[in-house]
Amino acid sequence: MDGKTSPAVYSEDEGHADEAAGKGARRARVSGIDRALQVIDHLYETGSPAGVYAIAKAVKAPLSTVYVIVDDLVEKNMLTRQADGSIWLGARLYHYGLAYARSLDFMSIATHEMHDLCRQAGETVQVCGRDGDYMLVLAMADGPSHFQVASRVGTRVPLNWTASGRLLVGHLPEQERIELFKRCARSSPTGRAEIDPRTLSEAAGKAFESRLSIQAGESDYAVACIASPICDRDGQCVATISIVLPEQKAFSDENHYTAHVRSSAERIEKLMGWRNR
Repeated sequence: MDGKTSPAVYSEDEGHADEAAGKGARRARVSGIDRALQVIDHLYETGSPAGVYAIAKAVKAPLSTVYVIVDDLVEKNMLTRQADGSIWLGARLYHYGLAYARSLDFMSIATHEMHDLCRQAGETVQVCGRDGDYMLVLAMADGPSHFQVASRVGTRVPLNWTASGRLLVGHLPEQERIELFKRCARSSPTGRAEIDPRTLSEAAGKAFESRLSIQAGESDYAVACIASPICDRDGQCVATISIVLPEQKAFSDENHYTAHVRSSAERIEKLMGWRNR
């Protein structure tokens, strides 16, 4: 929000302001900001444009309040209104995201290594992180072939669908992993993703220990992923780097790809000062 934000956006709790001007004004402002964040978070989490009525229903806010908030955010380019009237994230948020990404040493180092690995392996490479119960694609370098990968930057999929998803929770205690997979494991579009919490927990632990996770055809037909964890100085997996390639190709020269992806993960850790050997 900037100095031009309409006071109407922050009027939802204005009745409380009568109790004490300073205290009430602060409470009203927080309420308005919270509502704006709820709208933005809803669009981010669903990953698709939505109408104002649907947004209001999802965030459990008065329709009139959401209309005012949306109009104000559209005016400030935080949201954008599509031709059909639906609402989506605006370019201003993208610019904020770019500025934030530039400030992170990790993303700078990981992105550079991602492009190097892409050239070495000749395949698409992704850097992924965890977003709650989901794996999130943070960065991506397209390989030179015509092979198309469905998951792009910003894609979120359940942790049990991917090689990276399992690595991202592999450092957690076993019981915590089991409870997590009980909550978040989902059937994949191909029907090949494992959903049993104990089996997933065991696989995640073994993959993390060996610094390698491989999955094929679990989230997308005929697509394989070979991933290695990027661990901080406390030994926690903060992200992964992975090669995404045709399933048949992955197993024809598996050792070639696994060596490359492990080395890339280790280089990122060393450059970040997380690995001493």
